[in-house]
Amino acid sequence: MSNLSQEKIMEIRQSADIVEIISEYIPLTQKGRNYFGVCPFHQDHSPSMSVSKEKQLFKCFSCGIAGNVFKFVSEFENINYYEAVSKVASKIGIVVDVGKSTNTQEKNNLEYETMNLANLYFKNNLNTNFGTAAKEYLINRGLTEETINEFDVGLSLEKNDLFTFLKKKKIKENLLVSLGLINQNGLEYQDVFKNRIIFPIHDATGHVVGFIGRVYKDNMGPKYLNSKATQIFRKGNILFNYHRAKEEVRLKKYIIIVEGNMDAIRLYSSGIKNVVALQGTSLTPEQIKLIQKLRASVILMLDNDNAGENATLLNGNLLEQAGIKVEVVRLSGEKDPDEYIVKNGVEAMEDNLNHPISFLEFKLQTFKKNKNLNDSIELADYVKNVLNSLEGKDAITIDITLNKLAKDYNLSYDILKQELTKEYEKEKEILPVASLEKVPKKRKTRYEISAENILYYMMNDNKYIQIYKTSLGFFPESLYRSVANEILYYYERNRKIYLADFLDYAETSPLKEEIYNIMKGIKNEELEETSMRDYIYIVKENRFLTQMKELKKEQKETNDILKKEEIGQKIVELMKKIQEMKIERSV
Repeated sequence: MSNLSQEKIMEIRQSADIVEIISEYIPLTQKGRNYFGVCPFHQDHSPSMSVSKEKQLFKCFSCGIAGNVFKFVSEFENINYYEAVSKVASKIGIVVDVGKSTNTQEKNNLEYETMNLANLYFKNNLNTNFGTAAKEYLINRGLTEETINEFDVGLSLEKNDLFTFLKKKKIKENLLVSLGLINQNGLEYQDVFKNRIIFPIHDATGHVVGFIGRVYKDNMGPKYLNSKATQIFRKGNILFNYHRAKEEVRLKKYIIIVEGNMDAIRLYSSGIKNVVALQGTSLTPEQIKLIQKLRASVILMLDNDNAGENATLLNGNLLEQAGIKVEVVRLSGEKDPDEYIVKNGVEAMEDNLNHPISFLEFKLQTFKKNKNLNDSIELADYVKNVLNSLEGKDAITIDITLNKLAKDYNLSYDILKQELTKEYEKEKEILPVASLEKVPKKRKTRYEISAENILYYMMNDNKYIQIYKTSLGFFPESLYRSVANEILYYYERNRKIYLADFLDYAETSPLKEEIYNIMKGIKNEELEETSMRDYIYIVKENRFLTQMKELKKEQKETNDILKKEEIGQKIVELMKKIQEMKIERSV
């Protein structure tokens, strides 16, 4: 449980000025009553995020994200809600003890605690007599005691010691199996990472969620053994060392991506701390989102072989498609950054990082590879690849590249420009066909829009809660009814409602996502009583029309004449109610 009471959280939020806090992260410009800035949560090119000093709320009118100061800091810093509360408190000089979070994201506490226990156990093993050989191996690889400790490097022993240790901690076998720490064979249980050096894998917030086991003796099976996918670990959601690197990335404004965890460890321990490692060959959408949150450019420094070259092409394209600036470092002589630093030193590595090439230049170099550009067919193929790579580039980059092609290979600039235009036209012709394959986004009905606006109004002002209670009373749909009841519960407990405060309460509600989704869908944030009553009219009309539809169906299906007449009378009464509402609305 968190040590922070709702009252303390409210005090912190009311003491913090959302404009001042957000201004520390992005530039804001005042326009009228509100402040505007470029939204950091999507690829925004013009200021679409509004920040209200009066309401102490922010909202992006493009991607829809909205909330109070804690929500902004949580999303921007990629930390949980209570960590955001603590960070805001420290910014305004309030000392708090957050304790353990009650955030719904922390529902896997037992899993995290178990993985942390395993990590501490592995780490302890390395510092015993049983870990002497493994420690010598790491020292011989150039890892210092400081680095070994900082990265929590450990050792799994030959026997089933981990299973025995965790069983003594009263942790059940099925949890150990589900976390990938133990294998079950019938009634027998075996440690998964036997006889391996262990490197823990952390998620973005620093929880240990998995392990990498590396052999350090001969004839010990596969070189690396990684944790399987579990409830708290998905390789595609994690970048190795991200939780350590993110602050340094924000300072330096760029992130280095390498292939192996040892590459990341070597760079980090050498003072180059803005580095993360892939958890596979290709970046996933989730990993790219982690990078986007840092609002930094990327240097790809993958292994110096054909696989690394192909991975650079693949990942560079994915990053550019996400709107991220990409540069490339290709090391010469050694296979990977780990070996390069060992043989050439940190200064040589820093020199490489200070002189990256653009991703476009890397692609041009790659397109030339193994081609005879004196051959007209191969030259034409190369030129087509270059033209394709210019899609989405700015006019200056395009002009420079076309001029260089024309000069280097004695080609006509005008023909290159014409060919480039033809390629773009082809893309435009293909797009409508491709778009047919996409599932169209479901548009909200008048009823859904009205219901969500009613709930939004209720979150903002006591007056609209009273109008809801006297003029509507309930929603027939369970989702809207549940959210309305949550709002009413908060109001009854506090005798007032203010959206910025209600959102703090919502953090512990099982309806948290639904509440934020409602906020996302609101297009007009101005509150007007006439609009509220219009929304209520639409909801009530929909309720009566739905009832009429059900009655007509029932009337059609029955053969009982008296029953038909009774149902018909109910339909007439509903029609009268609708008519009365229309008259009342027009007055």
